[in-house]
Amino acid sequence: MTGNAESRPTALDRADSRVRHDAGMSGAVRGFIDRIRSGDLGSLPVVVGLVVICTVFQSLNPVFLSSRNLVDLLFDSSTVGVISLGIVSILIVGEIDLSVGSVSGLASAIIGVLWVNTGWPVGLAIVVALVAGCVIGLIYSALFNRLGMPSFVSTLAGLLAALGLQLYLLGATGSINLPYDSPLVDLGQNWIMPHLVAYALVLLAGIGIFITGSRRAAQRRAAGLTPPAIAGILARAAAFVVVVEFVVWYLNQDRGVPWMFGLFVGLVVGMDYALTRTKWGRSMLAVGGNREAARRAGINVRRIYQSAFALCATLAALGGVLSAARLASASQQAGTGDVNLNAIAAAVIGGTSLFGGRGSAYSALLGIVVIQAIASGLTLLDLSSSLRYMITGGVLAIAVIVDSLARRSRVSHGRA
Repeated sequence: MTGNAESRPTALDRADSRVRHDAGMSGAVRGFIDRIRSGDLGSLPVVVGLVVICTVFQSLNPVFLSSRNLVDLLFDSSTVGVISLGIVSILIVGEIDLSVGSVSGLASAIIGVLWVNTGWPVGLAIVVALVAGCVIGLIYSALFNRLGMPSFVSTLAGLLAALGLQLYLLGATGSINLPYDSPLVDLGQNWIMPHLVAYALVLLAGIGIFITGSRRAAQRRAAGLTPPAIAGILARAAAFVVVVEFVVWYLNQDRGVPWMFGLFVGLVVGMDYALTRTKWGRSMLAVGGNREAARRAGINVRRIYQSAFALCATLAALGGVLSAARLASASQQAGTGDVNLNAIAAAVIGGTSLFGGRGSAYSALLGIVVIQAIASGLTLLDLSSSLRYMITGGVLAIAVIVDSLARRSRVSHGRA
């Protein structure tokens, strides 16, 4: 009798179970509200801004949200988006790279000269372009670590040097056309995911979200903390799958999801894993948050800066390769104009802090979609590019103001 009574749950046990269940179901909502109050806005401002932008442009021109226009927008977002992903890595450690546009233009010039003029295999030419970008980043890190040169100055000098080398390589003609029927150009202009592949990738991503959330819940449970409810994790994963599958279905009404955009998203996911799940990523955030505290914690600060500069310049070079594929040419205009500013603006608009120590790989994805949405909407309205610069500048200023206010709120909340 005693054994049965001990094994039978009491009213107190059942009540405690209900409390834990309710905490799990509502924990995500309470946690979200607490983060907002503490100043951790995450991607909320940019998502709200994107909804407003899409609503305004769709009301002015119904073509804006057509599947054809959205497919073109994804193609155009991929090139600068990859460059912006590198900017995220350098902003996280509290530095800046002003030369990413010129480095991307230099990479496109290397592709044109080695592949078209010299006859090298296209794969080898791409490798050389990426190595050139990595070497440039290593030079910046050496100037920063060994000589103490501010990244603003070193990368500004690099901007001029890379631009000059780009003009030298292209020579008097100033432009090299890439073979239009080549796989590289097809990637930039024509290659679309098969519909079933796109659907399957979204489903796999949803499964990954559920598995990751379940593992985190198990880790919290093992640590004696209140875990989120499995039902809540499943609901979030299911909502993601439903929404993104609908987007894929809508894009498939025209051509579908571009492989180049898929490559960009794959890089974003890989960068997010590296920043959130590896010792290197945690060290990056620690160095950006407080360099001296990171050094005292045993982190090799110089090595972290070296990896950040190298990664930023390498991704800039990759963006230049994709830009050459998109335009089917390497020219003196590649990497110039607003490429540099858009790459930096996308990272900041997407939520990466200019103060260092806070950012996400998804900042590049969200930010570049916002910028390209503005550019596409104004183009459809046949408005001057001057308006695009002014609107993008205003959005960037708002993003920095929100980041500054959120940072102040986090400091005040921490003191409280």
